[in-house]
Parts: sequence; C-alpha cells; structure tokens
Amino acid sequence: MATVNTQKITVTLPKPLLERLDALIPTHQRSDFIVQAVREQLAILEQAQAVDEAAGAWSDEAYPELSDNTAIETWLAKLRSGWQRQEAG
Repeated sequence: MATVNTQKITVTLPKPLLERLDALIPTHQRSDFIVQAVREQLAILEQAQAVDEAAGAWSDEAYPELSDNTAIETWLAKLRSGWQRQEAG
C-alpha cells in the first residue's frame, strides 16, 4: 500500500468480524485488505447511485425501439446484423 496521501482512522468492528479478519489476513496485510474491501463496496454503491440517477432518462415515447424486451431484442438483432455484414465484407 502506498504511504503517500494516506490517513489513519479509527474503525470499530464487531468482535466476530475482527476474529475472522485475524484468522484470514496477516496483521501486516490488514490495511491493504480493508482498503480493497472499501474500494469494492464504494464502487458498488456508486454504480447503484448512477443507476438511480439515470432512472427514467429514456422514456418509452422517445425510444419506442427500447420499450419492452421484445422491442429491445428486435433492435439488437437489427444492430448486430449490420455488424455481421461489415465483418463478412
């Protein structure tokens, strides 16, 4: 783990969780492990937030070709058929 731009914090963990951490992660690797776990969870939360923020951005009226699963499959098939012709040529 890089020591540049880091800051120590105090974190309280439930004892059973700390015992599991102790059993699986060597003491000198804990910070790296926790940093990676926090990164992964933040990425999940950020993706969920982006999905929530984008909800409703495309209306069925504006994009009828994406209004239901059948319409989407038809649109994708048409799009992909263009790719297949380009690859063959």
